Amino acid sequence: MAENNTATSQILSPELVLRAYASGAFPMSESADDPEIFWVRPEQRGIIPLDQFHISRSLQKTINRATFEVRINTAFEQVIEGCANRLDPDADTWINPTIRDAYIKLHYTGYCHSVEAWQQDRLVGGLYGVSLGAAFFGESMFSHVTDASKVCLVHLVNHLRVHGFKLLDTQFTTEHLKSFGAIEVPAEQYETMLLSAIMLPAQF
Repeated sequence: MAENNTATSQILSPELVLRAYASGAFPMSESADDPEIFWVRPEQRGIIPLDQFHISRSLQKTINRATFEVRINTAFEQVIEGCANRLDPDADTWINPTIRDAYIKLHYTGYCHSVEAWQQDRLVGGLYGVSLGAAFFGESMFSHVTDASKVCLVHLVNHLRVHGFKLLDTQFTTEHLKSFGAIEVPAEQYETMLLSAIMLPAQF
């Protein structure tokens, strides 16, 4: 369940988006072709507790083989395009041009980041999200090669741990995210965690 407020063709400034995240809301669209933006504040919020994150043995083997070169913030616009235009024709996306442009602006102001999986200098997977204080809000991920986005998630969690982050927000939970340790917490509890995290200094 979520509370939505719809605004047609709304301009999303970096300041507006950051204020929304700080209050527990985030923007979405019904589809890539829908110009409308609505704000979402789930009653049950998905998070991955950083001290409870875990991975499968098979994924650990993939990481040990160094199948991918992982980079940070070297191809943000390519990553958001990959998330908006997934190879799976049945995959839904909420990333319309307004949202894409807003997060690109956030990237260039230092608040939005990408983690990328590369093979032979070809981008094959990635994820992106917003950082605010010691909170990181995961937005979307894509994969053109098996395990590429999963490896990016593992790298993200390790990066957040090292740099003093306290909250990894996944917005919702899926069976895929639950396999890494994602849980749901009530909105009231989430907002308490959020307020604590965004007041702490952390540098992505």
